[in-house]
Amino acid sequence: MFGAPPRELPQRIGLVLIPNFSMIAFTGAVETMRLANRTSGRELYQWALFSCDGRPVRSSAGIEVAVAGDLTAAESWPTVIVCGGLDVQKFDIRPMASWLRRMARRGADIGALCTGSLVLARAGLLDGYRCTIHWENIAGFVEEFPEIEVTDEVFEIDRNRFTCAGGTAAIDLMLNLLARQHGHALAAAVADQFVHERIRDEHDHQRMSLPARLGVRHTKLLSVIRLMEQNLEEPLERTELARRAGLSTRQLERLFHKYLRRSPARYYLELRLDRARLLLIQTDMPIIDVALACGFVSASHFSKCYRDFFGHTPRRERGLPALSAPPIEPPAMDEHEAVE
Repeated sequence: MFGAPPRELPQRIGLVLIPNFSMIAFTGAVETMRLANRTSGRELYQWALFSCDGRPVRSSAGIEVAVAGDLTAAESWPTVIVCGGLDVQKFDIRPMASWLRRMARRGADIGALCTGSLVLARAGLLDGYRCTIHWENIAGFVEEFPEIEVTDEVFEIDRNRFTCAGGTAAIDLMLNLLARQHGHALAAAVADQFVHERIRDEHDHQRMSLPARLGVRHTKLLSVIRLMEQNLEEPLERTELARRAGLSTRQLERLFHKYLRRSPARYYLELRLDRARLLLIQTDMPIIDVALACGFVSASHFSKCYRDFFGHTPRRERGLPALSAPPIEPPAMDEHEAVE
């Protein structure tokens, strides 16, 4: 079980890099192990890098990293971590999936950094497990794997599966591993070396709080925005948003214009379009299904709103050719409408 006292020292961890992997997540994990060894004065961890074909792998930052070998060279490592990053949905996981399933049958602890969780899910290795993935990828993950329990927490450890959100969450994941295996004092000393003020645990959420993200602290306005974020597929009417927040519709309009410089309807629309863009990029859902998942009742209206906001159509977002004839466009949306 991941996090249990290691059977032997050094604990051997193989990191499998996939194209466009996140450097910050990868280096966060490796540097935690390096500093644990240095701070303790013992070789607690040993690590090596691998790729599907044994060739160097280019990160999302354009930095190419050499590896020790291909997947067959990693088969003797008792813990393996898939390091993901950008455009993971374009990665052909078939060679890796069969290898990961074979490692699972051998009893290996298997984990993922950032979007590596999607690779594990597609390999069938997260069925029945709790997991997490970078917040930007949660919507697409839920659409593709509705039966898997995915959270928005910084990392998840569930028996012999472990996943993290990427970014600095990889540091927190490895610091928690270090604390469980070798004591909190050592983990705190390593965190101090990082100038990492607080070790987050698995109950911490990934994203900054709404007040921090928006620079707004008006309680009722924030409650309306939370309602909007929770109801993107079936948008709530403006009157319902106001009622639930204990506001009049006029007060609601004034708050949005004062703090966010836009109407409630416009802000709600932008939230839905941002969600739609993530689904278009990260999934192969039909465009009409993306539209419906984001609260649009027709593909033509969705396409118009998308083009007006992003400057191109949903089809262009996916690199698809334009339709032979443009769709019939409905009348322009009244900015006070929350739903079409």
